Amino acid sequence: MRLDKFLKVSRIIKRRTVANEVCDAGKAVVNGKVARASYDVKVGDVVELNFESRSVKFRVDKVVETIRKEDVGTMYTPM
Repeated sequence: MRLDKFLKVSRIIKRRTVANEVCDAGKAVVNGKVARASYDVKVGDVVELNFESRSVKFRVDKVVETIRKEDVGTMYTPM
């Protein structure tokens, strides 16, 4: 699954276009390297998003195309 779609499906970022803009701005780092929106997310990847006011870091635990709102917490583990 693409990084921008994972961020949207996991509800870390509300819209895919915003997730795409974050990646294009170089604010998404996967396993220590700047990642593009097209990066293929895998289980075990460590993702860090650097926003202007804060930083979000998490590990990918599950990659699924669709998920219910109640089960979103199983997709990643905050670090």
